Amino acid sequence: MRSSTLFLLTVVLALASCNDALVFSEYTPIKDGKWEMDDTVHFQVSGLDSTQTYNMFINVRNDNTYPFSNLFLITELEHPSGNTVKDTLEYRMAEPSGEWLGKGMGGVMENRLWYRENVVFPWAGVYKVNISHAMRKNGDVEGLSVLEGITDIGLEIEKAPNN
Repeated sequence: MRSSTLFLLTVVLALASCNDALVFSEYTPIKDGKWEMDDTVHFQVSGLDSTQTYNMFINVRNDNTYPFSNLFLITELEHPSGNTVKDTLEYRMAEPSGEWLGKGMGGVMENRLWYRENVVFPWAGVYKVNISHAMRKNGDVEGLSVLEGITDIGLEIEKAPNN
């Protein structure tokens, strides 16, 4: 009786943790945790409902070798029509005390970062999202050729709650 109750509780918790709003989730590992400036991460998404609004998130996993408290990213959202929206984004990765933001354990933290809110994808076809880093040391004009400590970059798209 006790094991069946435990099993039922596990199934209920698993089902409750499912996110019905999630329509896309994909990660790209960064080789050896060393993200090269020229190494753009690419995602392709299709089958989005043009009558629905969506929220987009960039997921970043970093380990303890990440040397900064922030992260600059350059993103491109390319529509099937050929239009491209390019953004330079800055995210805080650590508190001033040095404590990492995000969730995780064992030296790897994951941050779910807002990318775009209430987005409509009006055209049928493939949308492309390209992400690269734009980090540099203070006072340096040139960006870092290799950014250490980023282990994975992900993209999530979920249906926006009805307003």
